[in-house]
Amino acid sequence: MAEAVKEKEAKTIRTALDSLPYGEKGADIRPYIKSWSTLPEGVTRKDISRDVIAITWPSFLELILTQLTGMADQIMVGRMPGQEGVMGLSAVGIAVQPKFMLMTVMMALNVGATAVIARFRGQQDRERVNIVFRQAVLLNLILGFFFMLVGAKWTEELLRFMAGSGLSEGTFERATTYLRIQFLGFVPMVLGFTITAALRGVGDSRTPLIYNTTANVVNLFFNYCMIYGHFGFPEMGIVGASIATIIGQTVAFFMALYSVYGPKRYVYISFKEKFKFDPMIMKNVIQIGIPSMIEQLFMRAGMIIFTRALTGLGDIMYATHNVCMSIQSISFMMGQAFANATTTLTGQSLGKRRLDMAVQYIRQTEILGVIVSVLVSILLVIFNKNVIALFNESPDVIAAGQGIMILIAATLPIQSIQFIVSGGLRGAGDTRFTAIVMMITVFGVRSLTVTLLVTILGFGLWGAWIALMADQMIRTALIVWRFRTGKWAYAREITVHDQQKSEGGR
Repeated sequence: MAEAVKEKEAKTIRTALDSLPYGEKGADIRPYIKSWSTLPEGVTRKDISRDVIAITWPSFLELILTQLTGMADQIMVGRMPGQEGVMGLSAVGIAVQPKFMLMTVMMALNVGATAVIARFRGQQDRERVNIVFRQAVLLNLILGFFFMLVGAKWTEELLRFMAGSGLSEGTFERATTYLRIQFLGFVPMVLGFTITAALRGVGDSRTPLIYNTTANVVNLFFNYCMIYGHFGFPEMGIVGASIATIIGQTVAFFMALYSVYGPKRYVYISFKEKFKFDPMIMKNVIQIGIPSMIEQLFMRAGMIIFTRALTGLGDIMYATHNVCMSIQSISFMMGQAFANATTTLTGQSLGKRRLDMAVQYIRQTEILGVIVSVLVSILLVIFNKNVIALFNESPDVIAAGQGIMILIAATLPIQSIQFIVSGGLRGAGDTRFTAIVMMITVFGVRSLTVTLLVTILGFGLWGAWIALMADQMIRTALIVWRFRTGKWAYAREITVHDQQKSEGGR
């Protein structure tokens, strides 16, 4: 049983935080923010950077490989002959939007689970870490089945709602087929994400790297076989791309399940133990997760407005937009990897009441993230035409996308700061503020600006990307301001029943 396995014997990730004593309750974080260059006694800048990099590099590699696999999907679909490739690119781009919208609830709960698990990891309370993990698995399993049924039944209605009437009928039919297949793999995908969220909460980003990389290789192999008809498989085009994706996601789930099976793991699952709701633990997860869900719903609602404006520009412009979004998502993955580190390390630091370490981890991660994003920006400026041509060799797509790539490169460092600091706020449980910021920037900045520039003034694709830049800049300014106030450190207390150390009152 789990109680027989001591924490030091279970597989876990050690950080500089583990060697420090608990901080004082009720300490003021503002002096640490003002003088963040002063390190805690016994901790060096190298220690801080090592902890950040140890969590970030596997997460970054995992996310970037996952994104590259998604890009390979689009590249393979986009290289189908003639107009089929252009319609395929647009179809995949629009099909993922309803899927992401339904995933929002589960993603939000996983944010809550990661934050609570990180707190308990900081307190070195392995038992409660796994109580939270089982709660998250149970809840995501139930919701995953529900949304799978919703998505499969109302696929066309969801797509009509997202796309409006701007897409050609051929593109809409392909998007419907692609999305309906995607919903068949919804449950294993969601449960895989839940396991990954729990592992990240304790600082283990290497295990998700292993199983997600393997799944990406599987995805690419079946893409090659099923899209074009190789190795005895029929040529299925966009249908093959969708089937290959869910095969990869299912492989990832079973590998993830194996990685946490048995009590010798720090985060573990055992079917010998009962799965039942713990009201207090679930309250903590939901209180952090609901604002995150609202934040993501605002993002998705903004994307609906954004998408409906762009689909009216036609298949060529919308295909170009999807290519540029895929390229920009490389920066998204990069920022998310650093954000995963700040979420984990901030949560663990607050669990140990080390406000000074929480500030150190966020600021050091911010510096490293900006350096990397500047390097990526330079590469995008130099090789913008070549990168676009990987997706589609249409001269119209390349010409329309080159200028957008310059805007993407200019935004990357700003976006990186926003992701990293937001990750720290989420690790502290300060998800309500990030939800408010999302509402302000997505609806008050992006949606209004894109409506003005694209729909009213006719600026086309350029207008849409100017709106995106404005959104990112204002959002970053608000998130950084919140960090400097220090209020995020006191946004959420994690409460538990003192007498309840495990399920069933053991």
